[in-house]
Amino acid sequence: MAAARERRRISLVGGRIEDYALLSDLQTAALVGRDGAVDWLCLPRFDSPSCFAALLGGPEHGAWRIAPAGAGDCTGRRYLGDTLVLESRWRTPDGEVKVVDLMPHRDRAPRLVRIVEGVSGAVPVRGELRLRFHHGRVDPWVRRTERHRVAVAGPDAAWLRVPPGVHTYGADGTTVSEFTARPGERVPFVLTWQPSHLSTTPRTDPEALLAATLDGWREWAGQLRYRGEWREAVLRSLLTLKALAYEPTGGIVAAPTSSLPEVPGGERNWDYRFCWLRDSAMTLSALLRGGFRQEAAAWRKWLLRAVAGDPSDVQAVYGVAGERGLPETEAPWLPGHLGSTPVRFGNAAVGQLQLDVYGEVVDTLDLALRAGIPMERQVWSLLRTLLGSLAARWREPDEGLWEVRCGRRQFTHSKVMAWVAADRAVRMAEATGLPAPLEQWRALREAVHAEVCERAVDPRRGVFVRSYGATELDAATLFVATTGFLPPDDERVVRTVEAVQEGLDHGGLVRRYGAGAADGLPGSEGAFLACSFWLADALALLGRRDEAAELFVRTASLANDLGLLSEQWDPVDHRQLGNTPQAFTHVALVNTAFRLGG
Repeated sequence: MAAARERRRISLVGGRIEDYALLSDLQTAALVGRDGAVDWLCLPRFDSPSCFAALLGGPEHGAWRIAPAGAGDCTGRRYLGDTLVLESRWRTPDGEVKVVDLMPHRDRAPRLVRIVEGVSGAVPVRGELRLRFHHGRVDPWVRRTERHRVAVAGPDAAWLRVPPGVHTYGADGTTVSEFTARPGERVPFVLTWQPSHLSTTPRTDPEALLAATLDGWREWAGQLRYRGEWREAVLRSLLTLKALAYEPTGGIVAAPTSSLPEVPGGERNWDYRFCWLRDSAMTLSALLRGGFRQEAAAWRKWLLRAVAGDPSDVQAVYGVAGERGLPETEAPWLPGHLGSTPVRFGNAAVGQLQLDVYGEVVDTLDLALRAGIPMERQVWSLLRTLLGSLAARWREPDEGLWEVRCGRRQFTHSKVMAWVAADRAVRMAEATGLPAPLEQWRALREAVHAEVCERAVDPRRGVFVRSYGATELDAATLFVATTGFLPPDDERVVRTVEAVQEGLDHGGLVRRYGAGAADGLPGSEGAFLACSFWLADALALLGRRDEAAELFVRTASLANDLGLLSEQWDPVDHRQLGNTPQAFTHVALVNTAFRLGG
């Protein structure tokens, strides 16, 4: 009881995950709080060590705040149109000021641009830059040049361009900038990262960077083909998914953050700054539905490079450039978000067997083909190799979709997705006439289907359960309906949907599995937002569209004021939980919106 009270106490103090806005240059991302502080930024890539890690500790672990002197949170903020350019406003007794934040699409060096503009009155503004490299651990040396403050530590160097007329000085490991914002005046700051051995940094025009960044995002968003009633939520989700794509390689990260807790004060804290085959494939499916084809072509090339080698050694997760080694380590010098430890970097899921990824990958290749993207011969060769590997392994137990740490099991969802892989492969072979062992694939499809129907259904209740022989429910069993494994009017499907709706309810949302289901970790967690969208999908398939739409709206409304969703939601404390923004959640939102009509 004492431990529970302590977790409760921790959960009610400190910052909130939904306080943050997302910036991205399509190679890394920054999180900006309502108080005007950039509390998270990894440079130069999503999975690089951070230079701002206050998100997992405090300002002393790295942050950059620009705001009116003595002010708290901004009084209003928004993205400028269909972009990821953020505008935050403060109304103070001295007047009004706004800060425009952006990460320009990169040419050579990553940059964070912050433009302060006076709106009314004369507002004293204070900037406090604390650079702490290697995830908040290393305090750099700082030197002054004519136009810059240069912070250097090991391989990293950050150059802060200081505008003329701004009083800038060092104090207690912080670069302080002070000035007064007056109407019509724009004061730009540019922070540039580059390797420390370079002695100069390119000159930049902040206003030109702003104009180009606005144009780039607007042009991309203009391709959206969704015309349904939830256009704003769909577009904002697709912009977020685009922001998580690593442009040089086509890889897509699951989230730009690490170790944001699933339970405040607990240890369910994971690093999501990598490319899960499952998450990446699902992200591509959402982008394709939205009309964005270029990302699909880039991701297929990334996939070919990432899985090259022994097909039996396909990993569930890779680095953004296809790296295979992602060792999981802990950072004891960071106290964690809301005291949630350990803080982890890297992810041990790299060594897990997750058979469902075959289904997600092949399903996405099928969707790309049906979207008009030609099937290249090397992609077809990869698909045949993957199906051969799956045929040899599909009866094995695995760690499954939820990456349990309590040993492998015969998870129902993994088997259903093995069926999806075989089914979509057959469909593509029949559609294209490309060479394929069709009879073997059809036999694989039938064998998986028969075994799942025999072993994954609770004979007493007639519902699909978490794993063979188990009694626990799992929201992932909803895929028996949404993948076409069984028709939606099959009695087992109807009973499973109703069982999940009732048995996994958590404050009107859906848990991913029952609170008593073993996963190898202590403590409970919140409602899993993607699962709530999956239930809406299944309800729509059962013809219960009004009920599905109501659940969709309820779940989508949990986004913050900028349309961003994390992994989970706490219905008790009414707060987002887990890494943010979460690709898995935004993918589910987009797919459900299309299913409901768009």
